Amino acid sequence: MAELALNVKKHVDPSSPVALRMMAAKALVPLAPSDMVTALFLLTADPDEKVRSTAVESATKLPDRILSSALRDEELAPPVLGWFLERFVGQDVYAEMLVLNATTPDDSVARAASHCSVRTAEIISQNQLRLLRHEDIVRQLCLNPGLRGALIDGVCDFAVRSGLILAEVPQMRAARVRVFGPEAAAAPPDPGPTAEEIIAEYGELGDDNAPPMEEGKRLTLAQRIMKMSIAEKIKLATKGNKEARSYLLRDTNKLVSVAVIRSPKITDGEILAVANNRAAQDDVLRVVYSNREWLKMYPVKLALTKNPKVPLPKALQFLAQLRESEVKDLTKNKNVPSGVQLMARKMIDKKNAPKEEKK
Repeated sequence: MAELALNVKKHVDPSSPVALRMMAAKALVPLAPSDMVTALFLLTADPDEKVRSTAVESATKLPDRILSSALRDEELAPPVLGWFLERFVGQDVYAEMLVLNATTPDDSVARAASHCSVRTAEIISQNQLRLLRHEDIVRQLCLNPGLRGALIDGVCDFAVRSGLILAEVPQMRAARVRVFGPEAAAAPPDPGPTAEEIIAEYGELGDDNAPPMEEGKRLTLAQRIMKMSIAEKIKLATKGNKEARSYLLRDTNKLVSVAVIRSPKITDGEILAVANNRAAQDDVLRVVYSNREWLKMYPVKLALTKNPKVPLPKALQFLAQLRESEVKDLTKNKNVPSGVQLMARKMIDKKNAPKEEKK
């Protein structure tokens, strides 16, 4: 409630008059699409039964122009997206938007995977990071009676190669035989340490406030992480602390490094460090410069403008939003991309042109 805009809050606050809440429940309040679906979601828990039922009905009958905008919004609260996926799982157009939205909760996608259509399942199966980060998605896809064998085989083969075991799932046992041979039906050879085992061995990795690890210990940790499967590295990237993330961010597998930047524990300082990193992976930078919330931090925007790994059109977009003093500095900075430096000079020349004409 604290983060809601005032015009939304007054229509969903239980202390507001029922008539005011009912107006919002009927979707009669002029709100931006994301605010509209958020308000309706909150009203489904309203103390008044009529308001609750009206909100549910309105939410499922919103016009496409509202749903198509809101359900793609990665800044929408995860519970809102999960609630809508539960109701729209049978409508492929909206289910697709929701499973493609990186903010939609993994557990909601897993629930949808057990009974979604083939089209939606194909989209779910293509998000390799989700599959490895939340293994129950694989489990639920295997339980979906409407899916073809080829789709499930592809998912399970990928999962097995990436280190998932799921010993109780018949399709995964079959995949292990295909990938490793008959002797691997129960488990793959030497699966390596799990994220839980690593955190248990190095207790500080589970503590966000832990001091930096000693050099000797850091070296042994690096050796242990090298033996981990991709799936377990992704789990460590999600559950571990800054030290674990710092190491895994350099992993050559893009799924692992992207899992780090998408970790719910990632800090603003880490985001800025990535934005400044001229060796950062393209996929990791893409997550950063596509996140509207992070772009609200001026230092991040400035760092992305200077980073040669950021596509020029994006860098120029950020350049146009910088303060004049920073733009001037860029005209003299030989470490920024030449296209950025050239545009910075043009911006300064254009700004100074009228003054020169008056002289």
